[in-house]
Amino acid sequence: MQAIATKQNVSIESIKAEIASKIDSAGFTTWIAPLQFDVCQNCLNLVAQNQFTADYVKKEYGNVLKNIAADFLLDLNICVKSCAGAACLANDNVVCTYESFKTNRVVKNTNKNTFDKFVVCDDNMFAVAACKKIAMGDASFNQLFINGASGAGKSLLVDCICHAAQNRVVKTSGGQFVADFARSLRDKTIFAFKDFCRNCDIFVMDDVCALAGKRASCEEFLQLIIDLKNAGKRVVLTANGAPNALTGFDRRIQSIFASGLVVDVIAPNAFVARTMLIRAGVDMNVANELSKNISGNGHLIDGIISKIKTYQELMGEHVDMNVASHLLGDLLQKNRTPISMVKTMCEKMSVSFDEICGNSRARRLVRARQIMMAVLKNVTNLSLTEIGNVCGGRDHATVVYALSQIEKQKMSDLILGAEIDEMIKICK
Repeated sequence: MQAIATKQNVSIESIKAEIASKIDSAGFTTWIAPLQFDVCQNCLNLVAQNQFTADYVKKEYGNVLKNIAADFLLDLNICVKSCAGAACLANDNVVCTYESFKTNRVVKNTNKNTFDKFVVCDDNMFAVAACKKIAMGDASFNQLFINGASGAGKSLLVDCICHAAQNRVVKTSGGQFVADFARSLRDKTIFAFKDFCRNCDIFVMDDVCALAGKRASCEEFLQLIIDLKNAGKRVVLTANGAPNALTGFDRRIQSIFASGLVVDVIAPNAFVARTMLIRAGVDMNVANELSKNISGNGHLIDGIISKIKTYQELMGEHVDMNVASHLLGDLLQKNRTPISMVKTMCEKMSVSFDEICGNSRARRLVRARQIMMAVLKNVTNLSLTEIGNVCGGRDHATVVYALSQIEKQKMSDLILGAEIDEMIKICK
């Protein structure tokens, strides 16, 4: 097909018809039809609404479009529409702009959490060194996966990374990513959302466990991680467990999580707890006594520090050990009831107490219930019927079946055995 390549006598509709005949209808409707067509100076200009669309069209249809343009004696130019003075349009011709629900997700190094604030012990030296390295940008790895129990300091470490980083950081949580992804689909700003997440030097997600069981969000997140790593960007992820111990994710996502550097963050020991209390201005004798009872939970330590500071501010009294014993009696009391054990295990396995007590038969919840029943059988003197009542009103037969399944799986799954041993250790 030959034609004179001038804007006056080349029909845009003819070009579109030729393109539609060469590619599938779904691809044409989704990617080609929304483009702005223009012929100028012997060149066919295809103007996309954002960079993601332009890159995709070039990759998937570039050769076909180039050949069709040559048939009309035209060169091909695929570009992005300038946003100056006009809003970018989505593929359905609605305004396509995206702003994060949380305005502080694009980190500008204004938080006060620095690496100097994180109390380092021998168990955490490697994790802290890895965080510093990836923040500086000269690490040999470009993905860091931080795992540890609740209160171990994972969120503090990612705040430290964001503060130390010199380049653009996008920070979010797993729950916020799910909410923003759903909102972008509803508002038809998905391509702008994709550009927002990829337009960074370091992408940080705190608590990836919130994505468990959410297939669409997981697929979007998986593609995001792959694109970021291929572009040489750095990725930092945190979770309550190691990649292969997370439930609610398929093996493909678990393997991506494990493809970078995986480091453990150990819950604060007595030395760390004592150091945190003294740094906060707590009397040394009080810090020595308290650290013996509150190690293992950074959130509890922060709560005690806040309570002591508030008491001194409001009452104007110095907090000695007598005052601290009375003031902190509710926090220092160790409550080992079966319900509290189940709630502790829920937090450790990233499931909610309501889900465990509910009627859902999702695989991750069934597995979590069975583990909890096995742990309660080991650390308490409860009958099987009582164990079933604690785990959401299950009957005797359900508990018997759960215990038998756990015993069978432990024979071939060493990770499961280690996980149960850890839960037993926590509950004792």
